[in-house]
Amino acid sequence: MRTSEMLRSSVFSALVALATLGAVGQAMAFDDKVFDDKTGVKPQSSPWAVFQFGFSAYKSGHKDQAVEAYKYAAENGQIGATWKLARMYAEGDGVTRDDYAAFKFFSEIVDQDVEPGSPEESYVSDALVALGDYLRKGIPGTPVEENDVAAQEYYMRAAANYRNPNAQFEIGRMFLKGEGGVKASVKQAGRWLQLAAEKGHAGAQATLGNLLFQSGKIVRGLAMMTAALQRAPAADQPWIRSMQEEAFAAAGEADRRTAISLADDILTKGNNGDQ
Repeated sequence: MRTSEMLRSSVFSALVALATLGAVGQAMAFDDKVFDDKTGVKPQSSPWAVFQFGFSAYKSGHKDQAVEAYKYAAENGQIGATWKLARMYAEGDGVTRDDYAAFKFFSEIVDQDVEPGSPEESYVSDALVALGDYLRKGIPGTPVEENDVAAQEYYMRAAANYRNPNAQFEIGRMFLKGEGGVKASVKQAGRWLQLAAEKGHAGAQATLGNLLFQSGKIVRGLAMMTAALQRAPAADQPWIRSMQEEAFAAAGEADRRTAISLADDILTKGNNGDQ
């Protein structure tokens, strides 16, 4: 599973000023208003206040309290709390990992009427990608079976409606392989990969670079793969490295040197080297 680190960062930064008010006494007074150590969330508590408490409890390591607070907030309309629960169950973060529970929470999110441009669109965008990921493989022992077509539909919603780079990358790969009910098309694949690459998606940059390399644009393609390898998260580095090393071995010495120089330029200036 991929997780959206950029999404988490934006959510956390938006809440941290509210969750950490400075003095410990102030934080305890806030906690007492919505949560009791023995009885849990107090009746008639504000869902938003409970969501804030859940965030504060999570950051301070009290994840059991955070889960209870998030559940209350989620049941009372806080979509951010539903997303946080989904991520915790998907990753086994403070709870026993349960992909089916995560799937159901993500499904609740995408069923919400959230318009593109809404402050809550990032939750829906991430949930759509997560559901697509689950449906690519299915969840053993649950009603969620492998369904590439349904996965493609979730990815497409996130890619087209919310411009999610992870979804754009997955759509690009589906067009490359002719999966998910779409006809194989290098042109369409390149279009979606380009959109993701422009947003800094290392996997899309590497895959697009490989397409350029295979089409005869040796230096540019190899440079993009080399730069992408440096930018990639640890989970993606093995497959990108394998692809880059194969291309590097096939290139001539002069092309290698030029590609390395161009890769340095890409990393320094932040462009994709595909113009």
